Amino acid sequence: MAIRNWPRLERPREKLIERGVHTLSDAELLAVLFGCGARGRSAVDVARDLLSEFGSLRELLRAERARCLGRLGLGPARYCMLQAALELARRHYREMLAVGPALAAPEAARAFLLAQLRDRPYEVFCCLHLDNRHRLIAFEELFRGTVDGASVHPREVVRQTIARNSAAVIFAHNHPSGVAEPSQADELITQRLRDALALVDVRVLDHIIVGDGRCLSFAERGML
Repeated sequence: MAIRNWPRLERPREKLIERGVHTLSDAELLAVLFGCGARGRSAVDVARDLLSEFGSLRELLRAERARCLGRLGLGPARYCMLQAALELARRHYREMLAVGPALAAPEAARAFLLAQLRDRPYEVFCCLHLDNRHRLIAFEELFRGTVDGASVHPREVVRQTIARNSAAVIFAHNHPSGVAEPSQADELITQRLRDALALVDVRVLDHIIVGDGRCLSFAERGML
């Protein structure tokens, strides 16, 4: 049955307007984005099928393009729609950090970093450049690959902080394994970066490791 023939408060759009977006299921949220179904199936049916096939909303959103394209109800246009929605969420958290001190809103910082890094299949080493009031200047992806002395270059990090006129920085990287505990290499490169940046009067305020749903802070652990 087409969604337009459903009872009013069972239709995703009407339900969102009258009861709030938080009342919608994952399938209903996807249906609002899709707008219509496919081959005699409603948008909610298509969304449920996709969630069942991929296992969860998270797995659907993080799936590689090649796996998504060609699935019933998920062509290039809808794949782009989902990726755009995900990027909007990331930028939303970035703007929250830009309007005030990053350290004054630790939950916003963690939410932003989780959105940016949690589902990457490879390690990414990033830097939040901050001004002298600890407001966000820029978020920058510096290196990809295993975080060790061979892949993270202090000289390049110093160059970027000077170019951004950063007064302080917060480093972050993800662990694709999902375990947010620091390795010996993580501790070593953090100390090397802190020492290098001290020479140009840039403070390292924290190094955050992003795991699966949680973050670890070097500062909170007393490791800086």
